[in-house]
Amino acid sequence: MNIVRASFKTGQLKQALKFSLSCPDTLLDPSTYMSLLQFCIDKKAERQAHLIHAHIITNGYESNLHLSTKVVIFYAKVGDVVSARNVFDRMSERNVVSWTAMISGYAQNGYDENALLVFSAMLRAGVRANQFTYSSALRACTRMRWLQGGRMIQGGIQKGRFVENLFVKSALLDLYAKCGWIEDAWILFERIERKDVVSWNAMIGGLAMQGFNDDSFWLFRSMMRQGMKPDCFTLGSILRASVGGIELMKISQIHDLIVKLGLESSNKLTGSLIDVYAKHGSIRSAYQLYRSMLKTDIISCTALISGFARDDNHSKGAFDLFKDMILKKMGIDDVILCLMLNICANVASLNLGRQIHAFAFKYQSSYDAAVGNALIDMYAKSGEIADANCAFDEMGDKNVISWTSLIAGYAKHGYGHEAIELYKKMKHEGMVPNDVTFLSLLFACSHTGLTCEGWELFTDMINKYRILPRAEHFSCVVDLFARRGQLESAYNMIRQMNIKPTASLWSAILGACSIYGNTSLGELAARNLFDMEPEKSVNYVVLSNIYTAAGAWDNARKTRKLMEERSLRKNPGYSFLQSSKKKILLLEPC
Repeated sequence: MNIVRASFKTGQLKQALKFSLSCPDTLLDPSTYMSLLQFCIDKKAERQAHLIHAHIITNGYESNLHLSTKVVIFYAKVGDVVSARNVFDRMSERNVVSWTAMISGYAQNGYDENALLVFSAMLRAGVRANQFTYSSALRACTRMRWLQGGRMIQGGIQKGRFVENLFVKSALLDLYAKCGWIEDAWILFERIERKDVVSWNAMIGGLAMQGFNDDSFWLFRSMMRQGMKPDCFTLGSILRASVGGIELMKISQIHDLIVKLGLESSNKLTGSLIDVYAKHGSIRSAYQLYRSMLKTDIISCTALISGFARDDNHSKGAFDLFKDMILKKMGIDDVILCLMLNICANVASLNLGRQIHAFAFKYQSSYDAAVGNALIDMYAKSGEIADANCAFDEMGDKNVISWTSLIAGYAKHGYGHEAIELYKKMKHEGMVPNDVTFLSLLFACSHTGLTCEGWELFTDMINKYRILPRAEHFSCVVDLFARRGQLESAYNMIRQMNIKPTASLWSAILGACSIYGNTSLGELAARNLFDMEPEKSVNYVVLSNIYTAAGAWDNARKTRKLMEERSLRKNPGYSFLQSSKKKILLLEPC
């Protein structure tokens, strides 16, 4: 006991902890246990804290209010809310700190509903909340986007002494802003006389989340002008707003500010920067930033792979990074797997897609619906419909995207009848189709000549499912009629539409006119396309071919001359070939 006290006096907490654990029969006083537990919390010494807890029980201090509260805080900090709740439930006496520890523990670990249930039980027990209790409960409501619950808590705040508390006001401000009540949030923000960085962060973050990117930047500049120093949360919100379409120069300025403030060591901020650079097409800057990191993590890797996924030319970079993650034994989550499978689908790399499927099956035998959907999409786009079917059948919980992905696969490869049969099965299972489901079905019908079935699906979509057709749906129906030579019906549909015809609509008409030799309608379609896509050479070539087939040689020559005057050339066709003999080994066997 004397050795432990002497260690405390000299600040050697680690030594005190080591001695305490080596002598389990040593009786320590509650204040010593409190210090040891706090040391474990600060150092995230989970194993040692478990032993200290056992020490407390053995020495008869389990009923000590303050010690039990500290144990609840420890378990909550390490994410073990079950153990925290067990300790909390065994407490014979609780005060507001005990209740708040349990509420904030649930809230910090994402168990928002549990946090609010404990908060409600606390009020029923007659315990008055403090500013930290209210803040934790409000933040739980914010994450749940439960504005009504937050308002009820606000009603209790108005009756107490924390109505002007800055901590509570910032939590209320965050609630209103993130629930979309920006005007109410702004009124509350304006009423805060002495704003701290938390208040500014709540308002800036709320504006960024709701898409008010310019306002978010304006408020950020106001914050800087008032001499308030931004932190990681401020800059994280500004970077989220940057995704909304600001120029690359501003992103570079934010990057410079992060370095100037000495926050470049924050992996979370670096991950956000990588994401923003990648989304603005600056893959090189994103990659350089990634390479400059002392220690990479799942956030930065996901951000960079997501950037690579946006451009098929960078697919090799994504595969190299994924392989590097595996070699480093970094945790591969479902988001990474989905991104990698989508890249394989877009570049039609079946070999690599199969390897990633094997990896997912080996390390995550119960992957979620998103990965299953990505597998269906990858196999379907690679032409392996049988494998897409197997991936679909192996899925436990299927959603509308699962069904639609397989229907789209059938549609893309000309299996119109199979697509419709799957749609019927989908309805039988009680799944409600969406607009993308119908788009895939209409595409299937138009490419397999199922005109009657396609028209029936189109009318069902509007009348039965109340789905408003988009330009893409009209394009498929127009293509449906045009491919069957019903050009007048297709043109009449364009005239009767309540939306402006798109280039794809006129392209469908022009292509059909080329097949069925309708010169007058072909001219009309081509004129519209020349206005909408003046630099697309294929439209001039198709019109020229229509004139040539009709014997209108002068018109064909004029069309070709117009191409020359506009310096347009027909784009050469090409095929992407991948050797079936040379296998790319992504996942080397151990």
